[in-house]
Amino acid sequence: MSDQPAAPNGPSSYRIIDLRLDEKTVVRRSPDVEHERKVAIFDLLEDNSFQPVGSDGGPYILHLAIEENRLVFDIHTEADEPHGKVMISLTPFRRIIKDYFLICESYYDAIKTAAPAQIEAIDMGRRGLHNEGSGLLKERLAGKIEVDFNTSRRLFTLICVLHIKG
Repeated sequence: MSDQPAAPNGPSSYRIIDLRLDEKTVVRRSPDVEHERKVAIFDLLEDNSFQPVGSDGGPYILHLAIEENRLVFDIHTEADEPHGKVMISLTPFRRIIKDYFLICESYYDAIKTAAPAQIEAIDMGRRGLHNEGSGLLKERLAGKIEVDFNTSRRLFTLICVLHIKG
């Protein structure tokens, strides 16, 4: 990383510098899930590409929430002033998220007792579903917020965390 400040309105200004999850519906998460959440946020803040269509540039603070079966991207400026909201339906994600939770359970169970080949096979399925969800998110955001695939992957992880009800 360079010590040079990002050029105003340059490509590197289109990024998230802080992310806040709506914690209103949070239940106690397992240590595995909490670890995934922390890693996803850390990785996202380290390297992301986030460009709301029509925006003059950031950087941005993102408030991520679920309201009435919609995923809400509440975007703020670096000074935490409201910049705009983007809402997308969660309906297209239901099956992928459900399947992703099931395979994650299998994965966490497998890493305790299964053979390495079995763990690897489950992990490949887990990554495949994660990629599918990430691609769907990127597609659903098109025309609203442009993100790269890695940013989409990390955001998909956080969407899954927001879905945990207990």
